[in-house]
Amino acid sequence: MKKQMEKNVTTLEALAIVVGMIIGSGIFLKPSVVLSSAGSPLMAILAWVAGGIITLASALSIAELASAIPKTGGLYTYLEDIYGGLWGFLLGWVQTIISYPASIAAQTIAFATYANVFFPMSKMGQTILAIAVLFFLLVMNVLSTKYGGLIQTLATFGKLIPVVGIIVFGITYAGPLNFEAVDAVTVTGFGAAILGTLWAYDGWISVTNMAGELKNPKKLPQVISFGIIFVIIVYAVFNLAMFKVLPSEVVATSETPGVEAATVLFGNGGGAFITAGIMISVFGSLNGYLMTSARVPLSMGEKRMLPCAKVFGAIHPKYGTPANSLIMQSVLAVLYIMSGSFNKLTDILVFVIWIFFTMGVFGVFVMRKKFPELQGEYKVPFYPVTPIIGVVGSGYILISTVMSSPANSIIGLAITAVGIPVYYYLTKKNKA
Repeated sequence: MKKQMEKNVTTLEALAIVVGMIIGSGIFLKPSVVLSSAGSPLMAILAWVAGGIITLASALSIAELASAIPKTGGLYTYLEDIYGGLWGFLLGWVQTIISYPASIAAQTIAFATYANVFFPMSKMGQTILAIAVLFFLLVMNVLSTKYGGLIQTLATFGKLIPVVGIIVFGITYAGPLNFEAVDAVTVTGFGAAILGTLWAYDGWISVTNMAGELKNPKKLPQVISFGIIFVIIVYAVFNLAMFKVLPSEVVATSETPGVEAATVLFGNGGGAFITAGIMISVFGSLNGYLMTSARVPLSMGEKRMLPCAKVFGAIHPKYGTPANSLIMQSVLAVLYIMSGSFNKLTDILVFVIWIFFTMGVFGVFVMRKKFPELQGEYKVPFYPVTPIIGVVGSGYILISTVMSSPANSIIGLAITAVGIPVYYYLTKKNKA
């Protein structure tokens, strides 16, 4: 009898995946970009809240799909069930071959880069450290999903320490609120500011990849909702604290506003404090990406929709983890680390990934109309307004991305299209 994945992911661990994969280095680095686009601190905070609302609307919509289709694989399985096998396969194809391993590679290099502040290293030394950290997390996740969940929970709490430190000491700082405008407030500027925040809210959907392993899958919609609402509050209050500590023009022009705020609050050690916090944030995000990414090739392998499907669809007989899929994602990540192509690859696929994400949000309408038998216990609140907000927000990202990077968007579509003949080949082979 084929070994199945055990339902051993707790609600707290699922929540740690949501929060831990959203809160990365962006909260420390993005405020300057958002403020510059928004024009004033008040509009910047409103942009962070607006971006959070769009993310929440999308999340609440996809949570209905997760409730109706509580399978390992996440969005890949939802698209497959709602739109047909080809659409699900194409998402799983780009996630498995490029998107997830390239993101893992980028996270490992970011960790090694920040570690260089404490332990100066050559480029080769940073590469070796990046691969070593990835290898450690690979071993932990192969040995037990519980180890990966524990690392995720500890890293999430750890990354909140510097954030909470700046919030608490910043809000109580003796200085006045610095709400001076740094530029004219315009509609297009505010839209660009919202776009900047949406990248900082990315990552939450990966928890749906592990829906089949949750001890209580019925709580997944609540986990997603609570996690995103928590992050919205953290982001808004964090920015408010920075405007209490730093002049607006400093926040707008600094490449590391979080470090600047920490230095004012905690002295020269503040920069090291924030750098350590960023390292913990990146480490937690890296673990989350590795742990959740392997569930996509696992699900595809189980359905014989990957080359070497039996290998990638297998569960380790002793540890009960998707060991082969974890190793495959790690090997691809190492190749991208060694080639240095990971940032370019992630940039190329942004447009493609958001096409599938938009399809997922719109999938609520499709599922309710065409597949009423798939209805789960959870229903998106304020239907149809909530999914409409999610679709509009996702559509805005698509338009902005194709306008700012038309060449990357076309290349991304071409890479995705390579999966079409692969899909039909595997489908024909499975029928035979």
